[in-house]
Amino acid sequence: MTGTPRLDDPHAFIRAHTALMAPPMVPEVELHLAVETVAIWEQTEEALGEMGLPPPFWAFAWAGGQALARYCLDNPAIVSGLRVLDFAAGGAVSGIAAMKAGAATVEACELDAFAIAAIETNAQANGVALTTRLGDLVGTDDGWDVVLAGDVFYEAEPARLIGGWLETLNARGATVLIGDPGRSFLPQDRLERLAEYTVPVTRDLEDREVRQAKVWKYR
Repeated sequence: MTGTPRLDDPHAFIRAHTALMAPPMVPEVELHLAVETVAIWEQTEEALGEMGLPPPFWAFAWAGGQALARYCLDNPAIVSGLRVLDFAAGGAVSGIAAMKAGAATVEACELDAFAIAAIETNAQANGVALTTRLGDLVGTDDGWDVVLAGDVFYEAEPARLIGGWLETLNARGATVLIGDPGRSFLPQDRLERLAEYTVPVTRDLEDREVRQAKVWKYR
């Protein structure tokens, strides 16, 4: 990766490997996204793999997150004036949308330090202020009014742990909204569908050109 920013400057690294553009379902939001899927995946996975970091999930606007973002913008009362958590935020498309829809505060969490840098870079590009939090918040309850969780039900054991935690937050009164394009481990039997969107996606990532992404809440 000769000529690219050093890995000790994540914000510059992200700007060098992405372009600022709006996801298909959310023209109100601009994100630093991959232009060529395979290229950025190979380049950043090789570089960041040396640091023990996961692949660059932050460089893509995943369908579940876009669905949540669209839902928040179209239904601002769901977040207006409230404290919001954007869980496993990726590039924080849904968290940024929640701020644009009038949320009082948005906290965006991720496990990856470069994802945190992407969230900060994206928030700045959209003129909003998000609080970032690096670490695993499953099992934590900081009193959020609304929890947004996009594309989190794709592996069995994490889905079980995350689902149980989200149900607990829902039971104590938080509004828990899940954005999901048909991942294998979504607990549909315990959910109620609120909205559905046809989201253009990258064939290199999803093996198709569109996904039907739904927004759910617990029954």
